[in-house]
Amino acid sequence: MPVELLHQFDEKFGVQVMEGYGLSEAAPATAFNPIRGIRKPGSVGVDIPGVTNRVVDPEGNELPRGEVGELIVQGPNVMMGYLGLPEDTRAALKNGWLYSGDLARMDEEVYVYIVDRKKDMILVDGYNVYPREVEEVLYQHPAIMEAAVIGVPDEIHGESVKAFIAFKEVAVSEEEIVDFCRDKLVKYSTAPDRNRGRVAQE
Repeated sequence: MPVELLHQFDEKFGVQVMEGYGLSEAAPATAFNPIRGIRKPGSVGVDIPGVTNRVVDPEGNELPRGEVGELIVQGPNVMMGYLGLPEDTRAALKNGWLYSGDLARMDEEVYVYIVDRKKDMILVDGYNVYPREVEEVLYQHPAIMEAAVIGVPDEIHGESVKAFIAFKEVAVSEEEIVDFCRDKLVKYSTAPDRNRGRVAQE
């Protein structure tokens, strides 16, 4: 859930949303914000009892805290494999760990933050851009109700960022949205000037 939306829900209904993480291959969950502990908005929490989450590089080496890599999971709730799909099973289960396909990072207190799906990452001039990070910024704009970000082919940059936006009431200009993002994101996460028309408004 976008952090801005979580805060708005808390304020409107007076109820705290407790975020967690799970996937069909390790149902029902692998991490959760503590009910009687510190809740960190934007985080899916810490390991649930009996389950271990790690963040690793492409070779399976555990990464230092704060670095982004693939989230892998080990525990009694991890599947045995995909029925009738041995190749997919071998790709997902390695050395007793389930490779989730999700990119994540951990903080010093071992809280997990989901960054994005590995396959959704956008490569701009060789730099990694995570759609969710751009969406988090878009949700901070008071005129935006919903936003979705994807990568599109770009002859010069390899890929560029494209945002689909639904406004609450009054639409604002593409230029204003791009400038708003440019103030909050690194340069390669926002569309170059020649691609300003790639902010698609609904």
